[in-house]
Amino acid sequence: MAYQFLPFRFERFNEIEYFLSNDVGEFEFLEKNDFELFVSEKLDENSDAFLNLKSKQFITDTRNLEEVVNMLATKFRTKKSILDDFTSLHMVVPTLRCNSDCIYCQVSKKDLTDKGFDMSKQTAKKIVKTIFESPSPVIKIEFQGGEPLTDFEMVQYIMEEAEWQNLFKKKHLEFVICTNLSLMTVEMLKYLKKHKCYISTSLDGYKDLHNINRPLQDTKQTHECFEEKLQLTREYLGDDSVSALMTTTCYSLGHFKEIVDEYIRLGFNSIFFRSLNPYGFAKRDKHKIAYPVSDFIENYKEGLMYIIDLNLKGTFFVEGYAELLLKRILTPFATGFVDLQSPAGVGISAVIYDYNGNVYVSDEARMMASVNNQHFKMGNVNENSYQEMFNGDFLRNVIANSCTECLPICAECAYQPYCGADPVRNFSEQGDMIGHRPTNESCRKHKEIFKFLLSLIKQDDPKINQVFWSWITKQSMSNIDLQ
Repeated sequence: MAYQFLPFRFERFNEIEYFLSNDVGEFEFLEKNDFELFVSEKLDENSDAFLNLKSKQFITDTRNLEEVVNMLATKFRTKKSILDDFTSLHMVVPTLRCNSDCIYCQVSKKDLTDKGFDMSKQTAKKIVKTIFESPSPVIKIEFQGGEPLTDFEMVQYIMEEAEWQNLFKKKHLEFVICTNLSLMTVEMLKYLKKHKCYISTSLDGYKDLHNINRPLQDTKQTHECFEEKLQLTREYLGDDSVSALMTTTCYSLGHFKEIVDEYIRLGFNSIFFRSLNPYGFAKRDKHKIAYPVSDFIENYKEGLMYIIDLNLKGTFFVEGYAELLLKRILTPFATGFVDLQSPAGVGISAVIYDYNGNVYVSDEARMMASVNNQHFKMGNVNENSYQEMFNGDFLRNVIANSCTECLPICAECAYQPYCGADPVRNFSEQGDMIGHRPTNESCRKHKEIFKFLLSLIKQDDPKINQVFWSWITKQSMSNIDLQ
């Protein structure tokens, strides 16, 4: 019998090849001649191209179509298994006050002396109660700000209230505190160690760059303070207890190599090249610190190749965004990254509770609210029940508008199986949750990086493949055998 097509998408990858993908993320490159034979149903059934396409469920020549469909369904369920447990990441803002003056502050923070921006115990108690109504077996409470350490007593109250609730709920409970580290003390560290709390901090690069991007209010020695408190934190919590995130401003461009070198010097084994988000002060001061998305893409490529070269020379160091995308491209497993899921992870994978009890679908939605745009507010813990917020028409509508499988242009995109939708960013930049892909900067960024990673995979360089699989499996290259 002639072979049958199974659902697939395609795009011209270069002058001589096409890239094909299907709903479960399997992919194949076909030379132009083979592609034309393939779509004309004339591909030689003994050719490598035919056998590859058949093995990856692009086509089938069996009469038992149900078996093939069941195989695809199993793979699809595996890819979407991130949806099984519902909301696991719960971000909490104990205070908006902060002692930093970051030039790209996305939440429009408040100064240390400002009043009325701290969470009350009544609100905190209701937030914790709401958190534990989530059906997820894993609960991660992440403290955001402002700077959470400016109200450490509230952090302690929430942690202890959560632990009390968990005596009855018996979930896997984790704590993370996002902090610039500058206010960290030995007493705080002893407490955080006792409660097994991890640290997420921010490092934008070497001294001069970090000081420009993230100055503290009360000192010009921001980087020196960071390095001192980083060492203190590791001394009490261990080397693996601290992760760092960088943000790219116009001052970062052209310096990704030096930024990576600084991360390595300070003992980190990974970095996540993050572009500027258009919220809060970052949106207000865009004319001062922003850059064309093409500049970020070129810097990203250069930085990634530098990191690959470091790995080839014996230094294990991971670029986090590439690691995430490689897992999606090269493995059948689900990956949780709220900003790049389909449907979007907003509300259903992660949610944020503001200091006043307002609940938003994402941290970016809270950032929009800080400039009086409450479009993505789910409710308030003092006024609304869990069911009203998490099982209501509002959240259902947001999620319905964030499935890339049925969004305009996304539905036909060859990179759709690896990508996701961000309705909050679309609304912020383009005025509605769906957005307009031809002029969408996030779409352009993701697509260019997908193509770059796929071009490296297509080279089939054994050494680069070893690097990629060492990142995916979190092992040294010497332990990776690709034979």
